[in-house]
Amino acid sequence: MTTSSFFFALLLIPLTFSDLFVRIQSFNFGINYGQLGDNLPSPSSVAALIKSLKVSKIKLYDSNPDILSAFADSGVEFIIGTRNEDLPSLRDPSNAQKWIQQHVQPYISRTKITCIAVGNEVFDYNNPQLTTSLLPAMQSMYNALVSLGLAQQVTVTSAHSYNVIASSFPPSSGAFRQDLIQYLQPILNFHAQIKSPFLINAYPFFAYKGNPNQISLNYVLFQPNSGSTDPVTNLHYDNMLFAQIDAVYAAIKRLGHTDIEVKISETGWPSKGGPDEIGATPQNAEIYNSNLLKRIEQKQGTPAKPSIPVDVFVFALFNENLKPDPVSERNFGLYYPDGNPVYNIGLEGYLPEMTGEFYSKSKVLSINFVCIFSFLLFTWELLRH
Repeated sequence: MTTSSFFFALLLIPLTFSDLFVRIQSFNFGINYGQLGDNLPSPSSVAALIKSLKVSKIKLYDSNPDILSAFADSGVEFIIGTRNEDLPSLRDPSNAQKWIQQHVQPYISRTKITCIAVGNEVFDYNNPQLTTSLLPAMQSMYNALVSLGLAQQVTVTSAHSYNVIASSFPPSSGAFRQDLIQYLQPILNFHAQIKSPFLINAYPFFAYKGNPNQISLNYVLFQPNSGSTDPVTNLHYDNMLFAQIDAVYAAIKRLGHTDIEVKISETGWPSKGGPDEIGATPQNAEIYNSNLLKRIEQKQGTPAKPSIPVDVFVFALFNENLKPDPVSERNFGLYYPDGNPVYNIGLEGYLPEMTGEFYSKSKVLSINFVCIFSFLLFTWELLRH
């Protein structure tokens, strides 16, 4: 191909700046998309926002059809959820199959649904009906996926709060709460059987808030610090989140499993809190999330699992004004509902401008033109020399 023909061929490539950026820079970064707000942008607007960011995965707390439709053909992977109150009915195989037929089958040909989280932090509710329904509901949902030919595309799990852990320091001492072992043991056996991950919601912020005099802020924020060494394994930890993950691995191993992957279904840091929520500031939130994303981008594993890159879903996409107290619960978002970043973690430079429900197309097009022209000019100069 001659230089000129190559140059004009490039002009025919349907490439936008955000596409170029995502192809070059995207990494395994997930985010929780909560919807407890009365001022949130439409799903189609959010789909455009997500496309412009380095986000490859989204976790929902439901199976909102408008969201699943808005992300058709986006390539973004989805974890969708069932409501806790639906667990007793989902024990029934026929109800589980109806749920899959209503919430998965109509969308999966175009929207990449890869996982169903059956319930969220179920054990925190101390509700015997929910507790005893969790595993049967997970099994019914998985069997429904098998019968509908979807089990190779979609797996089943459940997200747990870190309250299921009774001991976490040092990480090698990790153990589940004694009162939950009767439920978690068969759940872990099920995970191993179907090869699905164990999801945990881990927040170093809450540990720091509860004991700021004993826990180093630098340790929880991934900042330089002396860290700690596990006396049993001699492994060194320079941040709390990775220590928490390895404590979960240790707890799982204590129940006989080394064949289950741990994934962080929620973690984050609030930009605002109440008077008693020490550390909830925009500065700390920016440091926590930006340092976490650097670790993800570097594909780091934990000290106990160095070959397994940490898989994280950051909480959350937006501040949600309808969440209950404490104040921090409404301020975990990376973005305000109008699309402006709450703080700078290196993502907002590629955020389409939002005004209510609409985007400013002209700004995006201008950026696209400049970047494509610069790219073509650079290529032209390379070929000339």
